[in-house]
This record gives sequence, C-alpha cells and structure tokens, in this order.
Amino acid sequence: MKTVFLDLDGTLTDPKIGITKSFIHALEKLDLPAPHMDELEWVIGPSLMDSFTRMQVPDPQLAINLYRERYTSVGLFENSLYSDIIPALEQLQGADYRMCLATAKPHAYARKITAHFGIAPFLNHEFGPELDGTRNNKADLLAHALELTGIDPAQSVMVGDRHHDFDAARAVGMKAVAVTWGYGSAEEWATADVVCEVPQDLPAVIREILPL
Repeated sequence: MKTVFLDLDGTLTDPKIGITKSFIHALEKLDLPAPHMDELEWVIGPSLMDSFTRMQVPDPQLAINLYRERYTSVGLFENSLYSDIIPALEQLQGADYRMCLATAKPHAYARKITAHFGIAPFLNHEFGPELDGTRNNKADLLAHALELTGIDPAQSVMVGDRHHDFDAARAVGMKAVAVTWGYGSAEEWATADVVCEVPQDLPAVIREILPL
C-alpha cells in the first residue's frame, strides 16, 4: 500500500493566529521585544525549541512553557482548514492511499486539532514529537514512524510546506511534495521532488509521484 505522510501546520491547516499570538505572549511575559504576528510566519513549521533558540531567547524552555500557557487554552483552535483539503483527502482515501500525519507539533496537541477539524478519520497513524522534545527533528520522527509501522519509504511520500519536511524525507529515502499555500518559500520548495500549488491538485500530484 502506498503511503502519504502529511505535515499539519501550513499544509492541512492554517495555524498562523494561534501560533504567532502564543509566541508574542511568551516574549511579552519574558519582557522581550515582540514582533508583529506577520513578522513571525517563519516560526510556523520548525520546533518551538528551534524557533526560540534562533530568536536568542535566554531560556528557550521557559519560553516554550509560557507559549503553551496560552496555546493550550486559546491558541490550539485559532486555526482553520485550508480550502479543498477535505475533498483532497477524500480522493486520496478513495484511491486507497494510506495517510499518516507527521508534524513538528507535539502529538498531544496535533491529535486534538485533527479530531476537531475532521481530519483524523482519514489518518491511519498520527506522529508528532513528545512534549519533552523527543523526536523534534522531523527526520527522527519519520524514521520512528517507519520503524514502528514497517512502512517502506520507497513506497511513500512526504507532503509539507517547509524545508524541514523535504530534508526529513530525503534523510529517510522518501520523496517529497512541496505545497505552496503554507509558509515556505520558493527556495525551500525547490528542494522537494515536485511542487503542488493548490489543494485540489494534490491527489493528481501524488498519483504522479507515487503511482498506485
């Protein structure tokens, strides 16, 4: 069975409001300068630890705790499904592709989101890091998923919007599809095997790169 691994943030849902406002909350609590939410789009995709470290926050773990203080109570569902994602998933499911979630968001949160937005019924497995940061690296996450399920990477594809998705796919011997409706850049998309510009084209793009 051919398998499609799907990123969550910037691929299935648009989490900009919840994520960026929770980042701003953490920075303000630490009395650090807080950029406007439009200047924080780059934090959508990487792990929280990577993002706060890149921002040179003195105590990244404390910043993560403060981020989650808001995110778990308010930010989780300040989120929306991208248009035509559900029909795309329906087509893939109808064509007998197996679908799995592979997200940098801790699975404790990701599962709530996929259930809330009606994505969970399409997924055979949902993989994300632990809250303590275990498997924050997406390549480690995909390797774990493959080991746990026995899925063949040569019969799989990773779909995402950021270079972390494509880098991880390459590291485990999997092809990658870049989607342009998320938060990546043309430079990042160029490192994927193929680019998909609109959700309604996703089933056809996957059939091309991973024929049944």
